[in-house]
Amino acid sequence: MADDDFSTVLKGVGPRLRALRRDRGTTLALLSESTGISVSTLSRLESGGRKPTLELLLPLAKAYGVQLDELVDAPPTGDPRVHLRSFSRYGMTFVPLTRHLGGLQAYKQIMPAGPLQTGELEQRTHEGYEWLYILAGRLRLRLGEHDLVLGAGEAAEFDTRTPHGWGRAGTEAVEFLTIFGRQGEKMHVRARPAEK
Repeated sequence: MADDDFSTVLKGVGPRLRALRRDRGTTLALLSESTGISVSTLSRLESGGRKPTLELLLPLAKAYGVQLDELVDAPPTGDPRVHLRSFSRYGMTFVPLTRHLGGLQAYKQIMPAGPLQTGELEQRTHEGYEWLYILAGRLRLRLGEHDLVLGAGEAAEFDTRTPHGWGRAGTEAVEFLTIFGRQGEKMHVRARPAEK
């Protein structure tokens, strides 16, 4: 790798670390507690004021549950496969289907089987646009004033500034794909090739 390329890779680490921390919804203080790295060092890493080292990046990769090459945007090795490393959040399992931290992010989500969920679903709002596709089970989607049940093979898409929340519509596990664009990117799906 040429010196200029190396310098470019190092300059990109800070913004990727900041984006990943914000995506995970954590603070520098909480990240400091889980990694043992001081808040000031984490802040300087994110701003580019501190050069990233393995001693700093390895605990961060572990805390975020990502591979080290995701933090440094390692050059491609010729292998296009995404090496899936799942993580748990909100009582669900998330399997990342994309490698890059920016732009559209795709996940397979698994909501485990359990007792029937009754009552109101907590709704949240945030910037972005979301697309869901149900693989198995039945998902209850509360979108604004709408209360919908989606089954296998059904899809929904919505602006995430609309209050939304979801849960199981029954007692069985639910598996679904999500594609999320933080900047509001919409998913364009074609059922068949365009005619010439």
